[in-house]
Amino acid sequence: MAILERTDTGAVAHLRMNAPERLNALSDTMLAALKSEFETLSDQPQIRAVVLSGAGKAFCAGHDLKEMTAGRQAEDGGKAYFHDLFERCGALMMAIRALPQPVIAAPHGIATAAGCQLVASCDLAIAATGTRFGVNGVNIGLFCSTPMVALSRNIGRKQAFEMLTTGSFIDTDRAEALGLINRAVPAENLEAEAIALATTIAGKLGAAVRIGKEAFYKQSEMSLADAYAYTGDVMVQNMLWRDTEEGISAFIEKRLPKWEQ
Repeated sequence: MAILERTDTGAVAHLRMNAPERLNALSDTMLAALKSEFETLSDQPQIRAVVLSGAGKAFCAGHDLKEMTAGRQAEDGGKAYFHDLFERCGALMMAIRALPQPVIAAPHGIATAAGCQLVASCDLAIAATGTRFGVNGVNIGLFCSTPMVALSRNIGRKQAFEMLTTGSFIDTDRAEALGLINRAVPAENLEAEAIALATTIAGKLGAAVRIGKEAFYKQSEMSLADAYAYTGDVMVQNMLWRDTEEGISAFIEKRLPKWEQ
């Protein structure tokens, strides 16, 4: 049984973490499988959107605490193992951001610690109503410092810091209000809603979405003046494409565009 399942429907790839007995924890094997699949997807332009979900009763419970405990048994107390672990986890989260295709998280049950980080690292998120989100490592004496990176880039500082220091969960209503998820839907509709959103995105000009995703994140880290200068150049590049000219002509002529990309 594969720890990560992939199903393609048209231009949408659906990845499902498949370790329900461990609440889809980000074990060494799971991290490697996710990283490998995202690397594969980056070279597959025929795939235009990705959905990420989890099998069983939870989306992802964070890092595998049993593996982390075993890692402490090394002569250095686990220092080298932990450094490597968090480096690999960070590389996975950055791979999602670097992926040309938008990634939609579809969490249910719980998304805690690095599982919450995974949701925050995705470009979009549709959750099952009743899903609980937390960065609750502080409850076991481990501040969620790496999950904090993605979380604090999704929601307000004070709200993020409250979650990090109290270890409390938030529900889908609060997660939506804070901007951690786009919306919540009934659990029985979760997969269909996530696939529908992915299909809508996949129906757009793939090259435009790819250049747009990259620009979206780059400009957010620039000053206002630099952001306008950079995105202006991106718009010029986009406007010169044959497919963009076709899209504009199709809109004016009230017909469907015939895109090549």
